[in-house]
Amino acid sequence: MAEETGIVEPKIAEITLNGSLLGTFSAMASRLETLQMFSIKENPGSLVLLSVESRDIQKNPFLFFIITFTQDQVKVQYSIALDSSEKMRRLYVVKNLLSVLSLVTDLYTADVASVYQYVDSVIDDVLGSLSQSYSSLFNNYDSLFSEYREIKRLNIELIAANKNLTVQASQLSNENKDLKSRLESLETYSDESLMVMIEDWIDSHSDTVDVIEFAKTYRLTAPRVEQVLNKMVSMGYIELKG
Repeated sequence: MAEETGIVEPKIAEITLNGSLLGTFSAMASRLETLQMFSIKENPGSLVLLSVESRDIQKNPFLFFIITFTQDQVKVQYSIALDSSEKMRRLYVVKNLLSVLSLVTDLYTADVASVYQYVDSVIDDVLGSLSQSYSSLFNNYDSLFSEYREIKRLNIELIAANKNLTVQASQLSNENKDLKSRLESLETYSDESLMVMIEDWIDSHSDTVDVIEFAKTYRLTAPRVEQVLNKMVSMGYIELKG
C-alpha cells in the first residue's frame, strides 16, 4: 500500500527488557502523566506510552516510539527514518526509556543487568561509528572553544581598560584646556605691565632679576620675560651688570 501511494514508510525496531511490576499501572500512569511528550493509556495487564514526533502527509505517525509495560517485561517499539542513523536513533530512544524508568523506580523495576548491558551496547555502537575525522573535528572544536573563551575574557578586560583610558583622556583634555586658558590669560600682560612688575621685582631683590624665578612666580614663559627685559634695556630703563 505504501508503494502504491508513494509514501515511504520508516523502519521499525524493537527493544525488550525483563521487568517487574512493584506497584500498580494506575499509580504509574498518575506518576508519568506529567511527561507532556507521551500519550498514556492503561489497558488490562499493561501500560502504554506513545510519543509521536512527526506524521506523514496522511497524518499517520511517522517518527514515534511506544513503551509498553507488562507485569514482567518492558517493550519499546520505535521507527527509524530511512535517511537517518539507526544507532543514533536507538540511543535517543534508550535515553528517553531510562528517563521514564527513573521516575517509577518504586513502582516498576527493569532488570538491572539487562539495562546495563543494553546501554553499554548502544554506547559502544555509537562510539564505534564515529569516524576519525569526526573525532578530529570535535577536538578542533574543543580547542577553538577554549580559545574563544580566552579571547572573550581578554575582550572584556580590553573594554574595561578602554573605558578607563577614555575617562583619563577626557580628564587630560580638560586639564589641557584649563592650562591653555590659563596660559592665554597670562600672556595677555602688556609689555608696560610686565615692565612695572620687573621694576618692582628689581627693587625688592637688590637690583637683580632671576628670569627663571620671575617667570615661575608669575607663571610666564622665560622667553616672554627675556623679551621685555631686552626692551627695557634698549629703552634705558635698566642696565646690564657684569
